Amino acid sequence: MEQSTIDRIRKFTEDRDWDQFHSPANLAKSICIEAAELLECFQWDDNYDIEKVKEELADVLVYSRNMLDKLGLDEDEIVNAKMAKNEEKYPVEKAKGRSDKYDEL
Repeated sequence: MEQSTIDRIRKFTEDRDWDQFHSPANLAKSICIEAAELLECFQWDDNYDIEKVKEELADVLVYSRNMLDKLGLDEDEIVNAKMAKNEEKYPVEKAKGRSDKYDEL
């Protein structure tokens, strides 16, 4: 995420004094709620409204950014650490073209 976007999210929250409501638990709940709203866009078929998908996905990203701030985490650091674990659990030679869980490869 670009720094100007991160700054905009932070300013939005600060201007409204909403940080007081952004406990890790509240943010985790909000991420799940928004993710469910994103899933709702695909509830019955693959005919989805891309504008609605973008709005719900943006909500997930904004709450995720707020959680990163609240916990003092760096998004690149945690994503790269998780990718390293995924690469180990899902080696290309075993996982390519398969959707099995790592312990079933």
